[in-house]
Amino acid sequence: MTSSLNKVTNHHIQALSQIVGEQNCHSSPFYLSAYSFDSSRSTMIPDCVIFPKDEQDIQKIIEYANLHRLPITPRGAGSGMSGGSVNSGIILAMQKYFNKIIQIDVQNLSACVEPGVINASLNQKLEPYGLFFPPDPASNAFSTLGGNIIENAGGMSAVKYGVSRDYVLSLRAVLGNGEVMQIGHNTLKDVAGYHLLGLMCGSEGSLGVITQMTLKLKPKPKFEQSILIGFSNLQDLAHCSCSILAQGIIPCAMEFLDDLVLKSLNQMYGIYPHDINVALIIKLDGFSSSSILEEMDGIRIIAQGFGATLFQAAQNPQEEKRIWFGRKHASQACLFYGVKKLNEDITVPRSEVANFLGFVRKISQDRGVNIVCFGHIGDGNIHTNVMLQDPNDIAKGKEIVRELFIYAISLGGTLSGEHGIGMTKADFMPLAFQDNQMQIFRKIKQVFDPKGILNPFKMGL
Repeated sequence: MTSSLNKVTNHHIQALSQIVGEQNCHSSPFYLSAYSFDSSRSTMIPDCVIFPKDEQDIQKIIEYANLHRLPITPRGAGSGMSGGSVNSGIILAMQKYFNKIIQIDVQNLSACVEPGVINASLNQKLEPYGLFFPPDPASNAFSTLGGNIIENAGGMSAVKYGVSRDYVLSLRAVLGNGEVMQIGHNTLKDVAGYHLLGLMCGSEGSLGVITQMTLKLKPKPKFEQSILIGFSNLQDLAHCSCSILAQGIIPCAMEFLDDLVLKSLNQMYGIYPHDINVALIIKLDGFSSSSILEEMDGIRIIAQGFGATLFQAAQNPQEEKRIWFGRKHASQACLFYGVKKLNEDITVPRSEVANFLGFVRKISQDRGVNIVCFGHIGDGNIHTNVMLQDPNDIAKGKEIVRELFIYAISLGGTLSGEHGIGMTKADFMPLAFQDNQMQIFRKIKQVFDPKGILNPFKMGL
C-alpha cells in the first residue's frame, strides 16, 4: 500500500500553498533541514513543511494528499526518541498555530487543548487551580501534548499515575481520507462501542491527525519527599523496589541508576556518596505530611531488609535537587562510555527486572561493550543504552539490541515502554508480534487511512 505513494513535486507544493498561504508552506533547504530529524537523531529530508492554521486547513491538505497519494506526517516539537515524526513527503508542523488551551474545567477536572500546547505550559496554567496533568516525559519542557498522546508518552510519574493514554477523555482527528471524527466522550466512564480512543493513543500519527483533545486532570498533592537509597548490587535494588510496591506504598516516582551511571556522574559532578554502588531514587507525594512520613518509615524498613548501604531523605530543596540531578543527567552521563548510543526503552514485568539486568551485564561482558542502564524501575521500563566506541560498529550494536529484545520478550516484556516504535524499532516488530497480529494492525490502519498516506513506513506497517 505505501509503496505506491508519490513524491511531492513543485506542482503539489504550489497547490498546497493555495490552501495555507505561501507563508505557511515551505520547501527551502533551511526548513527541510530543520524538520529532517528528531531526538533519536534519525534523519530523512522531507519534500515540504506545512504549518496548518486550523482544522479546515488540515482537512483540505489531507484530502489533497489522499487524492494524489502523497505521504504526510504530523509533527509536534520533534522530541521523540524513535524517528516517529521523521519522514519524506509532507511534514505537517502543528506547533505554530495549534497551541491554545481552550478551556480549563475545574468541576470536571479536565482541560480542552490543542495538540501544539507544551506539556509544561499546561501545568503552569493549572497551578493557580491546584491541579496538574500527571504524565511527565523527560522532554515535558518542550514536548507537545499532541506528541505525548500520539506516542503514549510516560515519564517518571507513570508508576503511580499512569501514561498519557490514561488521561485522554476525547479527541478530534482528521483521518487519512480527510474525514473529521470526534472520538470518545467527556465522561469518566464510557464502555459503549469499540475503544477507538485507545487505538489513537500511541498510533504515532499513522491513523489520524489530532486537532483537539480533552484531557483528565488531578488535584496536585501538597507534600513531597525525595529519598536516595544505596545498594551494593542491582538484584537487591530490584527486589527491594518490588517489595515496596507489594506493601502498598506507591511512590509518584521510583527510579534507579546502575553502577556505570553512578561512576560517570561522580566523575563529572561528584554528587553521590562513593560508598554506594547502585542507587534507588524515590519521590513520595500526598495530601498530608504524616502519610508521607509513614510511607518513608515503611520504605526504610524494607530497604534495610535488602541490605541497603545508604538511606538519605532530602531535608531541603537543595538536597532534593542534588538527589534528582543525577537521574535527570543520566542520559548525558552515558556518553562517558562511548561516542554512539543506541538508546532503548525496553520494558519487562517488574518481577523480571533483576533477571533482565543480570542478562544485560552478561551480554555486556561477552561482547565487550558497555551497556548502561537506568530508568523507571517502578514500572519495569529500563532505559538500556548500548554504548559504542566506534560509530562504525552500528551493526554490532543493533545485534546486541536484538539479543536484548529477544530476552526481554521471553520474560513477558515488550519493545518499548514510552518511546514508541517509529522507524528505529520497526524492524524488530516481528519479534514481539505474530504474523496475524501484524496483519490486524495493517487492516486497522487501512480502515483509518485507506491509501496509507499518514506517517508511512513506521512501526513495521
